[in-house]
Amino acid sequence: MALALAALSSCGASGTPPGGRDRPGGIALKRVGNFDSPVYVTGAQGLPRLLFVVERDGTVRVLRKGRRLDRPFLDISRLVASEGERGLLSIAFPPDYRRSGRFYAYYNDRQGDIRVDEFRRRSPTRAASRSRRAVLEIPHRENSNHNGGQLQFLGDLLYIGTGDGGSAGDPPNNAQSRQSLLGKLLRIDPRRSGGRAYTVPASNPFVGRPGRDEIYSYGLRNPFRFSFDTVGGDRPRIAIGDVGQGRFEEVDYTAVAAASGANFGWDAFEGFAPYRDENSGTVDPGGTVKPIFAYSHGRGGCSITGGYVVGDRRLRGLYGRYVYTDYCDGQLRSLVPHLRRASGDRGLGVSVAEPSSFGVDSRGRLYVASLAGPVYRLVSR
Repeated sequence: MALALAALSSCGASGTPPGGRDRPGGIALKRVGNFDSPVYVTGAQGLPRLLFVVERDGTVRVLRKGRRLDRPFLDISRLVASEGERGLLSIAFPPDYRRSGRFYAYYNDRQGDIRVDEFRRRSPTRAASRSRRAVLEIPHRENSNHNGGQLQFLGDLLYIGTGDGGSAGDPPNNAQSRQSLLGKLLRIDPRRSGGRAYTVPASNPFVGRPGRDEIYSYGLRNPFRFSFDTVGGDRPRIAIGDVGQGRFEEVDYTAVAAASGANFGWDAFEGFAPYRDENSGTVDPGGTVKPIFAYSHGRGGCSITGGYVVGDRRLRGLYGRYVYTDYCDGQLRSLVPHLRRASGDRGLGVSVAEPSSFGVDSRGRLYVASLAGPVYRLVSR
């Protein structure tokens, strides 16, 4: 079962976060606003007073010093298909955003295809919708699920998480095929270069080898949310919440450098277990990267909502821990990520109905969005 942004609404937990404790001092949820089907929250480097909230139907709202502005930052709803799991799914600001004014959006167009487009800002709180420039398009018309949806910058390079194409299993074996951009982590330089819409770093693992040059990692089912862990060192790591099929949800965690050319195993594996059904299931290709953590649907979940390794020291007891949740269960949880296996998985004592995404602002503060409307910031009690 994928992150069904509409169909799974009946699986959500109570909409009133009870407020609880992960450690002495505790964690609580502070509501920062209500929105129309919010699916992502982010900040822009160098603009600490602004918070951007992505709404699935195609708008991006902005809060300035905590107050929601009436006019959206961006409105591309005329371009966006939002049925099923489709929609405007994330935006990303490059490190030079304050100077360049360019940013990027990941969405499904009216035909269902995945698009990454570049836009320019008109003012700190208003984008220029007509500045749209197409960067990348990936066919995805057959099924409305497994769209991926995450954009993240690490330095000047843009990482893009794509789903395997949808339906159940992966009959076309997109995730294992290095000729398909589906079921992948892609890495590009999204800036225009000459007549090219983007360029591929020469250090990408399949440049000059069989496979699409854009591919950085493969073997993913639906990496709806991934993030970079830069806490406590100069060697960044990547944390991927990869949505499972019918049995297990998983967290993949490895050094960014080690993710180059890595095969995360789908659809040979679901979590730690071999995956087989009557339609698909790849024989173990060997050398796959195993998750650091997996949980079964038997504990009440159905679809992982991947999060972030906390870098906000004000969240006592959570610093350095990976925070995640599940769309059906709604309970916020944290664990200690290690390169081989996670430890210390536990609940925070707070829940959110229909949690669609986590996000961080430019000051490293952590947020969680509910598809039902509220967006919360995690705070210490």
